[in-house]
Amino acid sequence: MPPFEVMSVLAAVARRRAAGRDVVNLCVGEPSQGAPAPVRAALVRALEQGVGLGYSAAFGLPELRQRLSHWYAERYGLDVDAHRIALTTGSSGAFLLAFLAAFDAGDRVALARPGYPAYRNILSSLGCEVVELDCGPAERYQPTPELLEAAGPLDGLVVASPANPTGTMLDADRMAALAAWCADAGVRLVSDEIYHGITDRDPSTPPGADPPAPGVSALASDPTAVVVSSFSKYWGMTGWRLGWAVLPDDLVAPVDALAGNYALCPPVPSMYAALAAFQPESLIEAEAAVAAHAEARRRMLARVGELGWGDVAPADGAFYVWADISPVLGRHPDSRAWCTALLEQHDVGLTPGLDFDPVAGGTHVRVSLAPGAHAVDRAVERILRFQTALAG
Repeated sequence: MPPFEVMSVLAAVARRRAAGRDVVNLCVGEPSQGAPAPVRAALVRALEQGVGLGYSAAFGLPELRQRLSHWYAERYGLDVDAHRIALTTGSSGAFLLAFLAAFDAGDRVALARPGYPAYRNILSSLGCEVVELDCGPAERYQPTPELLEAAGPLDGLVVASPANPTGTMLDADRMAALAAWCADAGVRLVSDEIYHGITDRDPSTPPGADPPAPGVSALASDPTAVVVSSFSKYWGMTGWRLGWAVLPDDLVAPVDALAGNYALCPPVPSMYAALAAFQPESLIEAEAAVAAHAEARRRMLARVGELGWGDVAPADGAFYVWADISPVLGRHPDSRAWCTALLEQHDVGLTPGLDFDPVAGGTHVRVSLAPGAHAVDRAVERILRFQTALAG
């Protein structure tokens, strides 16, 4: 299994910061706001009041699973029984368990390219054949039934909306079309929905107003889809390592057995704290972070022309910009060398695109907007100086 390029960039950033360098780091998809105050307070209470923090059931605390069931009813209008919800060690744990239960070695599973590399790497490590769908601007970087039809026999499809690294989303019609194709072809649909809630919204919306629908869930079109989500992105709880999977009935028992063997249970302190994530104060904080991501996205996209970059994916949500830098590569052979030079010469951390797209990623970068608008402004000024020197 190859290393995740982001982690290599992070290590280089850490070394430079340890040496006293002022690094603007736009490489990692980590919301800068951290967990909402009620969540942090709930953890303190659990520790101070002597709440038992031993093992839970393999699928996690029943009260948190029930609360997530209510969340699907409140925000999506969907009836999701709590027995189908498995709390996991981050969304990463959910993907591993779901892939193990849903697919056998040799199964062919389709993914969008560019896409999150962990899908490909986990599936490959389990002996599955990964079928990459070349999804470019014409497809808005998302799979289509036509691409699936041309891919040959398939056993699974993994979709992400909003997607990493492109930020593009599937609307209700496109999600329904993919779900219908999968149902007709007998293909298992897996939907990554960890960036739900981080979407553009009307900037005139007053603070504290009810948030809009988080996004289009695959469950609305296919109740038998596997849906993976997390507390990491919308709630800013990355290091708490708490995600979940909504499972079809036929995968509940297999995933329960796997979960008990692989991890015993999800992180229990994080589960007690996450019960407070649904309080109004927590949601207000989360929505304030969403507005900050939108402002950072607006500023970045407003300066793409000035940077002289090529095609940029239409970032509908999440907090990324996926951009073609081939016009400004200069003497550098690929995006990895370009990003290395940018970090070494101007202390800006970006992620080269090779992880996300093994074919065209050498001419692309992913910019994380999670550190905020001020960090984006500072990074753009440094990138302009770097590119000016390259052109000279």
